[in-house]
Amino acid sequence: MRLRIRVKPGAHVDSVSREPDGSLRVSVRARAQDGKANEAVVKAVAGFYHVPKSQVRILTGLSSRTKTLEVPDPSGPTLPIIG
Repeated sequence: MRLRIRVKPGAHVDSVSREPDGSLRVSVRARAQDGKANEAVVKAVAGFYHVPKSQVRILTGLSSRTKTLEVPDPSGPTLPIIG
């Protein structure tokens, strides 16, 4: 699936939150220097969706705060199966 995100580099804590328009706001402590913020964004989004970092790709916006990412669709049930 493709995601549109808005990045806030240099934040106090790493976090991912959903905006009212359905996009994600990703706050990362890393500064936007030498790709460090992009690496932190990939790590944060991978953790949010419980997928390996290697499966999260930045498609557009490598040097912008607005990015498009590709993340695999979550596989398996999202709720535990009881019984």
